[in-house]
Amino acid sequence: MNIRPPMKIGVTGCGGRMGRLLICEVLSSPNCELVGGCDLAGSAAIGKDVATQAGLEAIGLTVSDDPETLFQSADAVIDCTNPAVAKSHLELAGRHRTILILGTTGLDSGHRAAVDAAALETVVVQAPNMSVGVTLLMTLVERAATVLGSGYDVEITDIHHRGKVDSPSGTAVMLGQSVARKRGQDFGQMARTVRHGETGPRRPSDIGFAVSRGGDVTGDHTVILAGQGERIELTQRTFSRALYAQGGVRAALWARERPAGRYSMRDVLGFA
Repeated sequence: MNIRPPMKIGVTGCGGRMGRLLICEVLSSPNCELVGGCDLAGSAAIGKDVATQAGLEAIGLTVSDDPETLFQSADAVIDCTNPAVAKSHLELAGRHRTILILGTTGLDSGHRAAVDAAALETVVVQAPNMSVGVTLLMTLVERAATVLGSGYDVEITDIHHRGKVDSPSGTAVMLGQSVARKRGQDFGQMARTVRHGETGPRRPSDIGFAVSRGGDVTGDHTVILAGQGERIELTQRTFSRALYAQGGVRAALWARERPAGRYSMRDVLGFA
């Protein structure tokens, strides 16, 4: 029997909250081997044992600020950092043909070319939210938008902890884009992320967003489809960030068997 060796996985942003969860998940997965972790220069995690700073026993790997070495040594890198370094990580993934699970949120249209370029050389799974439940929510929202049509007003609520830096969340934006795509609309023209003062009546085609930040809320998303005489609400609430880490490792293992290209969590889960 031909048994494949464990997949070599690296984690960027390993000193952050999500990064530490990913370290724990990779180390607990029998089909994975943690080959290193890196963080941004100046991070308090630099120089520490990658497992110790995640609350586990030391394994002899030190957190570095050198992502290139990590991309050279790994089969796949799971990236949950920030938009400022996302392009450089995409370039490294393409150069070294390293699978990249891109979980960084807050990316804009300017990052798309970098994703497309990397996807010519390697597998890029772009997943603003790696939760299985959120992926299912997006599938249900697309189905609802198709069945109900433009006669239903769409509003998306997004609630996260006080430390969340992007607004709306990447997941909320992804949900809005799904609605716009199914309706044949330009999301950039339809999205209404701010309402203040005398805004006038709501345009039927708007995709509205309501954002709340506070406390330690892991992540709540609700898509409201409001028609005449009824309202449909589709909600997913996350109570543990470990779900994201589990999804990230699942995506990396899935990507091992795929040709170069751009994928999503829906591809990973077979919803596409």
